[in-house]
Amino acid sequence: MYSRPVFRQNMIVNSLQAQRVMARSFDRVSNALFSLDVILRIIGDLKEIDQVEEVIHGHIDKVAEDMKKALDQLSKVMADNGIEDTPGYSAPVTYPIEITSPQVAQFAHLIRSLDKLMSIVDTLWLNTVLTSQQRSDATYEWQQRLIKLAGRIIGMEKRARISAHSKGKDEEVAEAAPEQETNDVELSSEAESTSQTSTNMHEEVSA
Repeated sequence: MYSRPVFRQNMIVNSLQAQRVMARSFDRVSNALFSLDVILRIIGDLKEIDQVEEVIHGHIDKVAEDMKKALDQLSKVMADNGIEDTPGYSAPVTYPIEITSPQVAQFAHLIRSLDKLMSIVDTLWLNTVLTSQQRSDATYEWQQRLIKLAGRIIGMEKRARISAHSKGKDEEVAEAAPEQETNDVELSSEAESTSQTSTNMHEEVSA
């Protein structure tokens, strides 16, 4: 059993889309990130640990950068239309979370940013600046961006398990980092695609 540093927090999520991403992927992504680190240390590929962290940072940073652009753009639309207030939500959910790595912290921050973006989209919709279809398209697009990112991270964990199997480290890995089942169909599909197409973790950097 590994003893690891952890920040325990309560994370309030307002929008339906951010709640969906949180419920469907956060715990599984956290487990995948922890398992990746453990598995790569077991198979003795310390260099690849840095490569994997670089890959994950790259994927997360890309989504974060695109989301910031969308936030800035829609915030300007709000300002141009003289809109200052954002709505409250009827059913916010509080999730107890554990931050066990920098990557988990980054993923949690992405979900918070998604929540903020959805609030601005809803603000513009309630003020008739966006149509219902535009709102629907925007909320679905960003929800799926984060689900796809989560699936990629889980796929990298699966890839590491395949590598451990090829090196005869199955039992040690199973004891130190038991595999967690992925029941979500979309997450599982993206994870499977990532695990099969990445013959080398470092190839993910340019994906």
